[in-house]
Amino acid sequence: MINSLPMVLTLSRIVAIPVLTALFYAEGDWVRYIACAVYTAAAVTDYLDGYLARAWKQQSKLGRIFDPIADKLLVAATILLLVATDRIAGILVLPALVILCREVLVSGLREFLAEIRIGLPVSGLAKWKTGIQMTALGFLIVGDAQPTAFLPVTLIGDVGLWAAAVLTLITGWDYLIAGLKHMGDDKPEAVKGEKRPLGPAAPRRVG
Repeated sequence: MINSLPMVLTLSRIVAIPVLTALFYAEGDWVRYIACAVYTAAAVTDYLDGYLARAWKQQSKLGRIFDPIADKLLVAATILLLVATDRIAGILVLPALVILCREVLVSGLREFLAEIRIGLPVSGLAKWKTGIQMTALGFLIVGDAQPTAFLPVTLIGDVGLWAAAVLTLITGWDYLIAGLKHMGDDKPEAVKGEKRPLGPAAPRRVG
């Protein structure tokens, strides 16, 4: 179902990456606003594709594979571009590093748990983390290009990135604990093609 609208929206996040890259290296403060608009539109598709897929009953294996990949590629590419253009610098690199490391951790755990047919549900806290993270990156894209000092855009982005990093540590730890509980789990039902949820003993904050 690669031609369905939810799948097109998912793939659009990947397509947005080279566009963002070109805009990051273009001259002019106004280009930052265009880059922020492209990034924001791509981030919004993260909500729309899942919502439409469920509402229109167009969920597919391909969509479940590419949705988290597109999310992580967009976030990682944006952070690296911000670091490369010195909009994330100094100690602010630390929360950025935490976020990137967590993305790698989650990808590895998801791949492992998928092999034994276990899913990791996304919690409310993880959704808050994603929202704060996406918003902070959007503010950092604009950076000091705002026309007036009325709104401390850079400060909002910096604080948001630190807040996202704290939530990233919490949700990442929950993912790790959930994954460790299933390492070495070779129960028969785990290999019969039946996808088992984490169960009532699983941590509530995962995502």
